[in-house]
Amino acid sequence: MIPHGYREEELVSNRASLLLYGGTEEERRSWAQEAAHHFEHEGELLEVRQAAELVEALKRPRGVVFVTEVSKLGRQEQGLILRCLQMQEERPKLVLGMTGSAEAALERGTLREDLHYRLHQAQVDLGAPGLRELLKKRWAMLTERRAAKAAVEREAAERERQAAAVRKPGSVTRLTPQQRKVQQSAKASPRKATSRR
Repeated sequence: MIPHGYREEELVSNRASLLLYGGTEEERRSWAQEAAHHFEHEGELLEVRQAAELVEALKRPRGVVFVTEVSKLGRQEQGLILRCLQMQEERPKLVLGMTGSAEAALERGTLREDLHYRLHQAQVDLGAPGLRELLKKRWAMLTERRAAKAAVEREAAERERQAAAVRKPGSVTRLTPQQRKVQQSAKASPRKATSRR
């Protein structure tokens, strides 16, 4: 991680776009999914694996876009990302993944220097000591929270379905003896009112 930039826990929850490297592709995807969890009201995580998918992804005004391997995109596509970061007022949070370090990609010429400079304070190295263990615990807690939320949503949907079935026109509803008395007295009172006239 860059010492003078954002901390990892800030980058996972704030709107800053970043370079995410080290670890496995699955770990980078899990990190991007956690970031997307913070912005789930803005839509699901959008994953970009090919250059052809990039243009549409960058048009999103919000949400999180995960580019699985930014160093495999051409210089022109990386230029589109840079222009999005510099010019687009409403843009998604971009999580730009790569296998090796940013410095190694710069040396090979597979990462644009201007793009790297733009994100020099927003980088996360998943290979940093102790980070992998911390992330595994955090992701396990996130999975538990998601499961609990899904269970609550299922229960609410079931209650709503049952309530809708009771209200359905033409359905047979069983009344308790007390409910029958209330209904009968309600029917009898208009008759009494008409007979008095």
